[in-house]
Amino acid sequence: MPTALIIGASRGIGRELARQYLADGWRVIATARKPEDCASLAAMGAEPHRLDVTSADSIAAIGWKLDDERIDVAILGAGLYGPRHDGFPTEADFDAVMHTNVLAAMRLLPIIAPLVASTQGKLAVISSRMGSIGLRHSSIGTLYRASKAALNSVLADSALNFGPQGATCVAFHPGWVKTDMGGDQADLTVEQSVTSMRTTLAGLTAADNGRFLNYDGTPLPW
Repeated sequence: MPTALIIGASRGIGRELARQYLADGWRVIATARKPEDCASLAAMGAEPHRLDVTSADSIAAIGWKLDDERIDVAILGAGLYGPRHDGFPTEADFDAVMHTNVLAAMRLLPIIAPLVASTQGKLAVISSRMGSIGLRHSSIGTLYRASKAALNSVLADSALNFGPQGATCVAFHPGWVKTDMGGDQADLTVEQSVTSMRTTLAGLTAADNGRFLNYDGTPLPW
């Protein structure tokens, strides 16, 4: 039975990833910050673990719990948009967004990637085309954009470090998805986005290590 690890599975894309992998007969390890969300994941059939991605102690604890696991697919989906205005960012807003979207990845990927490499598996972070410098045509969401550009950099480093060990590491733009963040006017349902990302992940080879991809597999410029 293959194993999927979903970091940030309480709602939206992360929860749908857990649901779809479970429906296909995978063993799913899923994390959430709140006890009630962990209980809900357990009711779905997942193996839940509490994790606050902004806490070094919590990340250390999940690393200990996952020790010696063999992960076929790992997806880091925890993320925060932050303030909707583009004015002068407060230190609190900056810290919240950067700690959730960037620092968490810097701490978690070195823990997760070796577990993925042990199976010659796939590791993905949920990024955004808003983090692409090459596609930049608007400054709306400047703090979120900066955090996703930084996340892409962390993923690229992970690809260099762990790709040779056997982990195929990619960043995904999930599309404009109808979630709490994306809103009701978005192009894709959560189910459509997740189905396409899973199909793309399943088709990746070692040659795809270090790529930035649209949910449907189309390459995106960094």
